[in-house]
Amino acid sequence: MELISLINYIIVSKTNKISAFVLMLLLITNISARLTYPPNNPIVWDNFGYYLYLPSTFIYHDLGLKNIEVIEELIEKYKSTETFYQATKIDNGNWIMKYSMGMAVFYTPSFFAGHFIAYTFDYPMDGFSKPYQWTMVGNSILFFFLGLLFLRKVLLNFFSDAITSIVLLLIFFGTNYMWYSAYSAEMPHAYIFSAYAFILWQTIQWHSNYKRKHIILLALAIGLITLTRPTEIISIFIPLLWGVYSMSSFRKKINLFITYKLQIIQFIIILSAIGSLQILYWLIYSGHFIFYSYINPGEGFEFLSPYILKVLFSFRKGWLVYTPIMIFAILGFINLYKKSKGVFTPLFLFFILNLYIVSSWSCWWYAQSMGQRALVQSYAILAIPLGFFLTYISKKSLGIKAIVSVFIILFVGLNMFQSWQLKQGILHGDRMTSAYYFASFGETNFEPKNEKLLRVYRSFDGIDIIPSNIELEQWILKIIDFEEVDINKPQYYSDLYSKSGNYSFVMDSSINFSPDFKVKYQDITDKDYVWLRVSAWIYPVHPLNETPAYLVVSFQHKGKNYKYKTIDLSNTEFKDKIIMNQWNKVSIDYLTPEVRSTNDNLIVYIWNTGKKEIYFDDIEIEVFEPR
Repeated sequence: MELISLINYIIVSKTNKISAFVLMLLLITNISARLTYPPNNPIVWDNFGYYLYLPSTFIYHDLGLKNIEVIEELIEKYKSTETFYQATKIDNGNWIMKYSMGMAVFYTPSFFAGHFIAYTFDYPMDGFSKPYQWTMVGNSILFFFLGLLFLRKVLLNFFSDAITSIVLLLIFFGTNYMWYSAYSAEMPHAYIFSAYAFILWQTIQWHSNYKRKHIILLALAIGLITLTRPTEIISIFIPLLWGVYSMSSFRKKINLFITYKLQIIQFIIILSAIGSLQILYWLIYSGHFIFYSYINPGEGFEFLSPYILKVLFSFRKGWLVYTPIMIFAILGFINLYKKSKGVFTPLFLFFILNLYIVSSWSCWWYAQSMGQRALVQSYAILAIPLGFFLTYISKKSLGIKAIVSVFIILFVGLNMFQSWQLKQGILHGDRMTSAYYFASFGETNFEPKNEKLLRVYRSFDGIDIIPSNIELEQWILKIIDFEEVDINKPQYYSDLYSKSGNYSFVMDSSINFSPDFKVKYQDITDKDYVWLRVSAWIYPVHPLNETPAYLVVSFQHKGKNYKYKTIDLSNTEFKDKIIMNQWNKVSIDYLTPEVRSTNDNLIVYIWNTGKKEIYFDDIEIEVFEPR
């Protein structure tokens, strides 16, 4: 009822009615977009991982995912993900969620609403049937509205109704927030955007009246987004440094906190309690207070070498390439500094820290997305300097206003058109290059001839097959022929059988790993990728099921494997292909990963898990490099 009353107040209010109209217009636009392009199933991919806490807790009572068969059946039934990357199995038999539980808290209203509808109308009460999907969409629309509602209140605290209206329109139509509030609204970005708008409003309110309820709401909001993405803890600087711009103002802020120390203590307790929920989950199910769930060594933070220029300007995911309207928000910090230094300090510090953290992640393009999605939530903060920029321009000459207006129209048009292009499959969410960008610029249809300009296709199923439709330069990187006998292990070099030369390598229960071959990626190529064909000759003298062994290809970052692939020589697919007591060739095609560092090593070797002897020779690594 309170929400309905609030909407009614917005509609009938005689003050600030332009921005109220804009707010309702954006709500209608968002709903229309959801109806025009309804999601087939919003509980998929990463969202599946965020959401899994809820059905695992309240339906299956198995937060450790001991009965993994249930999850596998759900994935098969609802096509939730190609592979179950959303959790990791550990030694105690539990599966630990990859993502922290904050989004599950955001989803909670939709989960219980969906559960009620499923019960009432006799749908499967499994957590994933249609009612759960519908209510998740409705939940996203609700948070979208609340986010813009609080952002409007924040903006009206600084600007006129007209400027507020323009900022709201530009944030929606001029940025990829439109995409993430309409087409990918169940992802964290739009939810955290709304939380930031709420944090700004509660910060303003607390600094105007110092009421306890505002500090409690601040703690809840900051705690929730930190529980969603731990790096969002930097949001604490917004209330912490609000009003600080000099040593004198800093001392005043310290005194203010001392005056309201009981409220500050409450803030810390609430924030800590929310954070402890994740720690408690880790402790119960992993046995550790802290469990790093992003176990892929191919991804991680590179704080000493952030990818700032790529994040800002690359044609793959450059923020200012795909969302150029935000150039004006950055410029707006200048006027914000001049007009309100106490607001400038926390917002500019947040902007710099957030950009630095986002740019430090090694997978800086953040997979499939419209533009630089990791910055979307910060638009609630950047709306303020954007408003200050527009206020500054509004006082300039007609000529300057006209020039800026032209750029605004162009930037908004570009964002909307490129969003449409992405929806139509003309632009690609992950494989963009400068050549493809310009070849597809302004196009209204996908041109197959331009596909060769995209980055290499990487399959989701992990199956790599060297393509025949592109030009590749081919050469031999290495042949391991075992002719140089290791004087420390001569017993494993046999002259009984050899494919070439005098020796082969024999493995049995006394040795698990063959001599390996390692080479840095930068010593293979300076291209973004190469294809490899790794082959080996195998001479079995016993049935393969008695001598299980694997040909292993992997990359290593600081000694830890990523994109680890093997051929299981005892697999049934080789039953009729590998003949005993003669030499047989096996091979695997391998597309190099997007290496975390060009210093990362390619490593190739044989892994033996059998007890009976088996012979290997001439392990060959062949490179296929794009011309």
